Amino acid sequence: MPIIGIVAGESSGDLLGSHLIRALKKHRPDLQFVGIAGPKMQAEGARSLFPMERLSIRGYLEVLRHLPGLLKLRRQLANDLLDARPALFIGIDAPDFNFGLERKLKRRGIPTVHYVSPSIWAWRRGKMSKIKRAVSHMLALFPFEPDLYKQAGVPVSYVGHPLADILPLEPDQKQARLNLKLKAGQVVIAMLPGSRQSEVRQLASLYVQTARKMLEQQPDIQFVVPLITRETRMIFEQAIYDEKAEELPIKILFGHAHMAMEAADAVVVASGTATLEAALLKRPMVITYRMPWLSWQILKRMLYLPYVGLPNVLAGRFLVPELLQHNATPEKLSEATLKMVNDKTQMEEIKAEFTRIHQLLRQNTEEKAARAILACLP
Repeated sequence: MPIIGIVAGESSGDLLGSHLIRALKKHRPDLQFVGIAGPKMQAEGARSLFPMERLSIRGYLEVLRHLPGLLKLRRQLANDLLDARPALFIGIDAPDFNFGLERKLKRRGIPTVHYVSPSIWAWRRGKMSKIKRAVSHMLALFPFEPDLYKQAGVPVSYVGHPLADILPLEPDQKQARLNLKLKAGQVVIAMLPGSRQSEVRQLASLYVQTARKMLEQQPDIQFVVPLITRETRMIFEQAIYDEKAEELPIKILFGHAHMAMEAADAVVVASGTATLEAALLKRPMVITYRMPWLSWQILKRMLYLPYVGLPNVLAGRFLVPELLQHNATPEKLSEATLKMVNDKTQMEEIKAEFTRIHQLLRQNTEEKAARAILACLP
C-alpha cells in the first residue's frame, strides 16, 4: 500500500491534516499516513513516530533554546521516512521544521506538497528561493497567495480555507449562549489567549486585568475563556489567583472555542489562527499579542505589512484593532473592546466584511486539496 509522509506541528495543523486524510481516503482508501500527527490525525489512521507537542514552540528565543533537539528530531524523522520510501510527503504548516525536511526528501526524489503557505505576504520576500528548493507543490489557503508563487516559478493551487467550509455563514449566537448557560441580557466577551503554554503565560494576567478594567466601565459583562489543555487552564487559573480576581465573572471552558466566540458580542484574541476563526464567526475582535522582548525586536524588523492579524490582511486595512507588545495594556484593550461593542454601526460594518471574506474562502477546500495532492502522486 502507498505510504504518504505527513507532518503537522500544532493543533491547527492537526485539524487540517485530519480533514485532508479523510478526503484523500475517499479517493484512495489504500493510502497509509506516517510522520508526526496529533490526536485528530491519528483518529483518521495516521501513525505518529514522535509526539506533535515537540514541534509546538513559538518565538525566536524559545526555538533557539530547543533548536538542538528539533534538529536531532528532524534528522531522525528524515531517516525514518527515507527508509519507508513514501510516494509523497505532505508538510502541514510548521515551515521552519518542514521546509528543511522537505528539501532533504525532495533531493532524494520524493515529491513534496506544502499545505498552508507561510506568511510571505507579511515578511520580507527572501524566503521564496528556500521554498522553491523544498516544495514540489504549494497549497495556498488565501486568494492573494498564488500570484506570488507563480512569479517565483513554484507550482501552486488555491484551495481556500477549510474553516470557511466548516463554520456556518450565519452563526447562532442565541443557541451558543444557551449551550454555555450564559445569563440572558449580558454583554459576553470571549477571551482567547492562545493554545500554547508560552502564549497563555504571556497573556493570562493581561486578560484578567483587562476584564477588571472593562467591568469598572460596564458592569454587565460576562467573560468566557476557552482553553484546550489542563496545563493552559492551570496557568490561567493561577493568574486569576495572583490578581486576586476570583470574584470576576470569568467562565473558563475546557475547549469549545468556536462556541465561546459564537456566543460572544466581541472577542479579545491572541494573534494567530483564532483571529480567522473569529472573523468567520462574524465576531468583532481586538487582536493582541505579547512575546519576550528580544523575540519582538527581531520580529518587528522583519514585518512587511503594517498589520499582523489575518482579518486585517484579508480586508487589506485595519478593520479591527491590533494592540501588540507594549501597546497591549489593560487600559487600551478595555477601551478598544468597549468602544467596539457599543458602536453598532462599526459592529455591522465589521460583520459585513467578515461575511464577504467567508464567501471568498469557502472553496470546498478538503476536496480541492485532495485532488491537487493526488495529481502529485507518481
